[in-house]
Amino acid sequence: MPAPVVEAPPRLAAPREHVATKVARRRRRRRRATGYLYLLPMVALVGVFLLYPAVKTVWVAFTDATGTSAGSFVGVDNFSRLVKDPAFRTSVRNTVYWVIGALVLQVGLGLLLAIVLSNMRAGDWLKRVFYLPATLSGAAVGVIWFYVFNPDNGLLTSLLNTIGLDSLTTRWLAEPPVNTFAMIFAAMWQGLGPAMILFLVGLQNLPREPIEAARVDGAHGLRLFWHITFPLLRPMTAVVVAITMINNFKVFDLIWVMTQGGPYRSSETLAVTMYRESFVSFSIGYGASVAVVLTLVVLLLSVFYLRSMFRRVEVNQ
Repeated sequence: MPAPVVEAPPRLAAPREHVATKVARRRRRRRRATGYLYLLPMVALVGVFLLYPAVKTVWVAFTDATGTSAGSFVGVDNFSRLVKDPAFRTSVRNTVYWVIGALVLQVGLGLLLAIVLSNMRAGDWLKRVFYLPATLSGAAVGVIWFYVFNPDNGLLTSLLNTIGLDSLTTRWLAEPPVNTFAMIFAAMWQGLGPAMILFLVGLQNLPREPIEAARVDGAHGLRLFWHITFPLLRPMTAVVVAITMINNFKVFDLIWVMTQGGPYRSSETLAVTMYRESFVSFSIGYGASVAVVLTLVVLLLSVFYLRSMFRRVEVNQ
């Protein structure tokens, strides 16, 4: 008698919901992987041209590298030398002058111009005029203002002599700290336009309801600006101040064209000192230590300022 045939139990079909979930999960993984692939070139560029040089600079700062040799590890000797170096102290003082001058002139005048031009009929044309210097390179601005401040036949000296104020003439680029103040003014001429444009963008995007309500309550002019407009403008002010501060900490090309940090290193900033020590004196390790100090100062000040500014904005809201 033949053995009975045992039929296999029918296979249960997977629920449609489970299959759909697996397909959706697979698509999500594929989409995420595609996004990472698009990010990969930029991550590689940042790693090669930013992260690796930064780590390398920190390492070189602890060596006595000269450019022709890798040097040996010297610990914190370079940083101890910075504290005792009078040229470094001078560059720190000049850098402080640059940052304060830029904040007062570029940010202050940029805000004032933005307010004035936003209410003028010819404001569009004047905006272009004030922004035009920003299209020039720092080296070109340095050449222009070098001839303006030339003590022999420069434009400023000739103008003062013509109007009978020759007693006010001086060696603009050779007398410290006048040389530093002259270059700060030249940098302000170049950086005023971007600050003005950013403030104009901020003014155009302000909510109108609080301003109109304040006007109905009788606030006008300076009172309206100080108590209503300026607090609403604080986020954009934080951005402008941060950009201006960072740009003036690292200013180099304008100074190098106008004075090369002279005379006798009296107009150097930290960026110029870093360049001179690294590529003129070939003290690569010492120059790298200046770069590390400059980077840490800019980073700490920027983080502290932005956090405090935006925290104040959140409290006011």
